[in-house]
Amino acid sequence: MGRVTERRRVIRIRDGAVSTRPDTLVAEEPLEIRLNGKPLAITMRTPGDDFALAAGFLVSEGVLGRADELANIVYCAGATQEGSNTYNVVDVTLAPGVPVPDITLERNVYTTSSCGLCGKASLDAVRTTARWPLAEGLGDGATAGGSAVRIEPETLSVLPDRLRAAQRVFDRTGGLHAAALFSPDGELLDLREDVGRHNAVDKLVGRALQQGLLPLSGSVLMVSGRASFELAQKAVMAGIPVLAAVSAPSSLAVDLAAETGLTLVGFLRGTSMNVYAGEQRLALRTAVGGA
Repeated sequence: MGRVTERRRVIRIRDGAVSTRPDTLVAEEPLEIRLNGKPLAITMRTPGDDFALAAGFLVSEGVLGRADELANIVYCAGATQEGSNTYNVVDVTLAPGVPVPDITLERNVYTTSSCGLCGKASLDAVRTTARWPLAEGLGDGATAGGSAVRIEPETLSVLPDRLRAAQRVFDRTGGLHAAALFSPDGELLDLREDVGRHNAVDKLVGRALQQGLLPLSGSVLMVSGRASFELAQKAVMAGIPVLAAVSAPSSLAVDLAAETGLTLVGFLRGTSMNVYAGEQRLALRTAVGGA
């Protein structure tokens, strides 16, 4: 299996002084995901947790939702012409009776920002395929599939520091994104790192699927960087009611949050934050008003 980090020679310039030294870089390699033996998708990722990544990706696609729907995940032997195993190709086998989506070159993929679908079609695709409606949990108490999570803004404010403190590989490379699951009281439940922010989320969700923990209706997803439509969609598909990011959300991510009942928080830096949707889950002490 590939390494998480690799060493490369670098010319270092500091205050005009030039030197050469080895530098630690985050590894990036392609991962091909096959479904029942047929190619499905390729993603650039940091090696590690590849089975969880594949499982989480299929949760995002609406293919998987329970651990018993997954029969097996294996690395594909003979992935090269020489017959060697690159550990860059995985094959996911669904359990008997689980519907296999139509896999074609023109298949309707809505999970990436570059999928080419219009905004309305993207929103409709997620809303109609999500197994665990989030909006039902915004009232008093949780209904089936809903979430009664409530979180203090003060608790949200400490999550970025807790996420950063738990990043092990970032300290050596400075080049990894992170995604973490927290409880509503701020306890770190799980954290994954990857060169791709979306992959880090897939690894979290895939691990939860394998452990029989979906839906993640009692958790908060914290991500480094921005909150794209893709990340909001992955949160909705996993039943996560709260998504927080240290940077900005995209307009389509905000639209999706409003459509599905996802609580979306951006620019989470210290005690400052912007709440774009789902403010009902935040224990706000003053009334919210204005245009």
